[in-house]
Amino acid sequence: MDGMNAKKTVFIIGATNRPDIIDPALLRPGRLDQLIYIPLPDEQSRLQIFKACLRKSPVAKDVDLNALAKYTQGFSGADITEICQRACKYAIRENIEKDIERERRSKENPEAMEEDEVDDIAEIKAAHFEESMKYARRSVSDADIRKYQAFAQTLQQSRGFGSEFRFERTEAGAGAAADPFASAAAVADDDDLYS
Repeated sequence: MDGMNAKKTVFIIGATNRPDIIDPALLRPGRLDQLIYIPLPDEQSRLQIFKACLRKSPVAKDVDLNALAKYTQGFSGADITEICQRACKYAIRENIEKDIERERRSKENPEAMEEDEVDDIAEIKAAHFEESMKYARRSVSDADIRKYQAFAQTLQQSRGFGSEFRFERTEAGAGAAADPFASAAAVADDDDLYS
């Protein structure tokens, strides 16, 4: 029965790449508890994104993911995903073309093909990434990044981050420090309308 009366908490998470057009009413205190600016991934994060995108793909040993991560400065996770998907498509296309060529040659000369039966494992090679990088594009411009950073800074300032608020410490004893509203409660008792 306790499960039926249990309170449930609902978390709503929103994401946008256009914080400049969010209705200001949503940004007032009490609406969205936390607003978090997430910058574009740094080099180490980009490397991890490449690894995550390619974790189930056969990648050749000649592919240097560190070099790709370094070269993709300013790219978002989605941009990196597109690079990986395009390289994968090039590898698949190349493998299909090899299969078609092998099939054609086997029809022309079946005896010669029996010696050539060693089947290469289809891999995403450095050449596929090089071709993919020809079409790689950043979806977030430098101007957009500056705009987002300015928005994040404005948001922090409007929320009062960095203020140095402290309760006044008195030497009267631990009781005063433990209850900063005790003196206010005593004054309130004097003004009690119902006594």
